[in-house]
Amino acid sequence: MRRKRHANSESAESDIDLTPMLDVVFIMLIFFVVTTSFIKESGVEVNQPQADTAQQQEQANILIAIRPNGEIWIDGRAVDVRAVRANVERLRAEFPEGQVVVQGDRAAQIGLLVKVMDQVRLAGIMNVAIAADQGD
Repeated sequence: MRRKRHANSESAESDIDLTPMLDVVFIMLIFFVVTTSFIKESGVEVNQPQADTAQQQEQANILIAIRPNGEIWIDGRAVDVRAVRANVERLRAEFPEGQVVVQGDRAAQIGLLVKVMDQVRLAGIMNVAIAADQGD
């Protein structure tokens, strides 16, 4: 019986208090959440054309990228031109105040750009911006 009491007293003393470590982890989590920027990306790098009249747009939550090979990227995924409308409607439901910006590559076909803009307008968004770099 003596051994049991001795074993129980040792195990009670050897417990490690994890509360300070959890406090530090939660503080770090809060720090990273606060300092992280939540900028949406289209998912691919696009070589945008230059325009002297290009303006910085503050709010653009729905980005559509058109690559030179004809791929269309929305929200980090390659989609078909027929799926643009459904994806824009879904993203518009998530971000009702968001704007649509089409990032077309310099070498992308203008016909594909027109088809994408048509699908966006069929989704109910009439104000569509085309991304361009500011010229020198």
